[in-house]
This record gives sequence, C-alpha cells and structure tokens, in this order.
Amino acid sequence: MAKLSASDQQLDAAQAADAAESPPSLPTAWPLLTIDRSRRGSLVDQIVAAIAQMVKLKELRVGTKMPSVRQFAKSNGVSTFTVVESYDRLLNVGLLSSRRGSGFFVARSEMVAAPSNVSAPAAATAVAVDALTPELYSGVSDALPVGAGWLPPEWYGETTILDAVRHAMKIPANRLRGYGHPLGFPTLRQHLAAQLSESLFAVEADQVLLTHGATHAFDLILRTLTKPGDAVLVEDPGYSNLTSLIRHHGCIPVAVPRGEAGLDFEVLAAQAARTQPKLMFVNTVLQNPLGTSLSQAQAHRLLGVAEQFDFWLVEDDIYRELAARGEASLAAMDGLRRVIRVGSFSKTLSPVLRVGSICASNSLIPELLRVKMLAGLTTSEINERAVYHAVSARPYARMVERLTEQLKSARERTIDVLADVGMAPIARPRGGMFVSAGWPVAPSADCNGRSIADLALKAGILLSPNDFFMLAPSSSVWFRFNVAYAADAPALVAFFKSVRP
Repeated sequence: MAKLSASDQQLDAAQAADAAESPPSLPTAWPLLTIDRSRRGSLVDQIVAAIAQMVKLKELRVGTKMPSVRQFAKSNGVSTFTVVESYDRLLNVGLLSSRRGSGFFVARSEMVAAPSNVSAPAAATAVAVDALTPELYSGVSDALPVGAGWLPPEWYGETTILDAVRHAMKIPANRLRGYGHPLGFPTLRQHLAAQLSESLFAVEADQVLLTHGATHAFDLILRTLTKPGDAVLVEDPGYSNLTSLIRHHGCIPVAVPRGEAGLDFEVLAAQAARTQPKLMFVNTVLQNPLGTSLSQAQAHRLLGVAEQFDFWLVEDDIYRELAARGEASLAAMDGLRRVIRVGSFSKTLSPVLRVGSICASNSLIPELLRVKMLAGLTTSEINERAVYHAVSARPYARMVERLTEQLKSARERTIDVLADVGMAPIARPRGGMFVSAGWPVAPSADCNGRSIADLALKAGILLSPNDFFMLAPSSSVWFRFNVAYAADAPALVAFFKSVRP
C-alpha cells in the first residue's frame, strides 16, 4: 500500500487532535509557556525552544500526548498558524511524532542529530552560499556565469526552440479550458515512452509523469515516500539544491562519498545498515558536479545494496542525452521495480521551459500523481507542447550531437586553462558540461572556496565553490566550472592568478 506523504500525516494528526476534547494522556495542568512578544526572534522560535527544554528536563516524557493545535493556541494566546509551524519544526527535529488519527506525541528525549559523517556548515558559509544561489539560477546577472548550470542560449539551438514555442502557442481553443491532463501532455508522454523503450527500457506512457523540471520531481518523490526524521542517502559531492530540499522536508541527508572511481560501497553499506534509509538519490551518468559515470558493475552492485537494505533508488538521469551510448542505466537494469527515473530537458533545451519527468512503476505513479495534484495541480501544457515540438523535430538529434561535440572541445580547453593557474580536476569527467577542479591545499580561514567565490563575485565572476556541493568538509579548495563559459575566459584566468595560493 502506498505511504502517506509527511504533510498528509501531519494534517491528519492535527485534525484528530483537534477533535479530541480531553486527551487522556495530556497533563492535567499543561504549563503556560513564557512568551515574550518584545523579544527578538519569532514566537515559533520561542515555543520550539521552550518545548525542547521541557523535553530535556523530562517535564514532558517520551510518549506524552501534546495538546491539540487549538488547545495549545488557546492556552498560550497565540494563533493556530503559529502552533502548526511550531509543531512542524518539532517534527522536523524529531522531538515530536504524528500518528494518523491520534495526534502529536513526544517522540524522543533529544533532537535528531545529523549522522556522524555529516558536518553542518558554519553559519557564515551557509549564508554566503545561499547568497550566490539566485545569481546561479536566474540568468539575469551581468557576472560571467562560470559556476552556472545552464548553457549559452546559442548552444541550445535558438531557432529550434523559438519555433517550438511559437508552435505551442497555437494551442487549440478548446484546450484552454481546464488545467490539462494530470499526468502531463499525453503526446509528449507517449513520445518519451517510445524513446525510452527504444533506447533503454520498456515503459508505457501511463508510467510517465511530467513535472516542472527535475527539482519538482525530487520534491514530489520526497513528499510521497518520506516523513520527517527519515534518512536519505546522497552522493558527496552532489547536487546542492537536493540536500537543501531533503532538509526542508525534515529528512536527514546522509553522505555517501563519490569520486573518480565511483561510489564508496563500504561507506554506503555501513550508512545503510546504520540509518535504514528510505531513498538514495544518484546520478548514474555524468554526475553533477564531477562529470563521472558509474560502470555497469557498480550499477549492479548499487542495486544489490538497495535490495539488501530495502530502499528506493532515485536515478537522476538528466544528463544522459549528453553521454555516450551504452552507459549504465539503473532503470533499465531494474525495470522500475525499486528505481524511480527522473529526466529533464533543461540541459538540451532552454531551462526556461521547465519540463521534467518521472518514470516509475504502475503501483507508484498513482500516489505520485495524487501528491502532484495536491501540491500544485497540473503542469504547463504550453511548455510541454513546446518541448514536444522541439524534441520531435528532425533537427533535434543533430542539435544534441553538435552540442555534445561543443562540450567535448570546451572541456578539453577548460582543463588546459585551469592547469595554467595550477588547478587540476578532482575527477576526470567522462562528458557533459562540468569540470570540477582546484588546488591541492587544505581550506583555511584565509583561503577557502567561499571566500574566493565572494571575491570573484565582486570581480564580476560567478563561481560555485566546493562547499556548495558537499556535506562533509573538503580536504582541498575546488570549484565546479561550466565549460561553456570557462574555456575562453581571460578574466577568469587573471582572477585565479591573483588569488592563487
């Protein structure tokens, strides 16, 4: 049976708790919290800190049922919205749990700690990296986007994309009613199913769910299959937004080291045994930020570990069209039994179109669809029509082939350029748009990825430092470079010569 999403469980628990007028395990005299509205910090912060202290002092013991949202709000003179947010925060740190049909309960005597291999970034680091995020994704900055995840518009084939958008805008008038098909534009789903069935694995159109890009797909998967406090395995280094998204859902990201040789399977097995994860996210092909791919043998081994410890594998497969044919595919090996494949068109078409996809088993798709509709209804049919017209047009295959050749040439030039300033790749990429490279020096207060990225931004250069991609501290100073912008950038060379350790 499909599991409820975390948000559904919390809503059910809140409604059940509000329906109970006098819960039997509720303390007879619930202590009033001392809430100072003149203090700095939010009311939510004060409530969370007060309840955490009560749990620590054993004034609230494990198993104690908490007041309902309305009871708590009335007795402490705060809004129900404040209580909902406070309880949500306490769920996320593991102090409370929600039981469907029963309410909220004290779950443990202390907050959930991050796994021992995970180092929380210092506040200054987190702020600095977050400050770079809008610049890295907006595309409107005047800075040289060496650290960005998108290619120059002319590399995508502007004519093909613009023609596809114009064609999509000719949508029939009768399609302007309603929200569109819940799974997404049927013709695009049929096209994707046919392409995947021909090149990788057999899949039906009804097993394809369209999304607002890959990140939206990750969000839907987390909402559907996890609850606060669950462990989620991620590659380290790996996709930075994913780690933040996992934490946003109250889950605990657990690092599995990945390097040029692939995943560290000893650490993977140990972490899986210790944390009992619900999911693992993995870039099988052209991993971000390393640009490496898992071998067929490693992919088989990964499926074996997932089977042994009974967790889902989410295959982030958005770079496959830029890779050589024949690279390993978890979805193809597994047949979508415990693998969920996520795809996207942002690397071969403009990311502005925001169209991604989830391929999953027939048993899982209905639950993912339910969560999609609850979280935001349908996706944009106009965008999906534009993508269909682009990828089904005759020039598309040639455009991708040309793009792959351009990236290959730019990668080679980027590696040579970086060598001139003393930088070497931390892993030799097998293809794609990224090279991650740096200096073999340990980070220090005066020389680290964040401080150098801050200096670069002032110089009009957008960098992605190593701490943007890592859970565990890095032993060197490195950056992820987008080869389309780094290959021919005298300003970048001049900057690194000025800050070289």
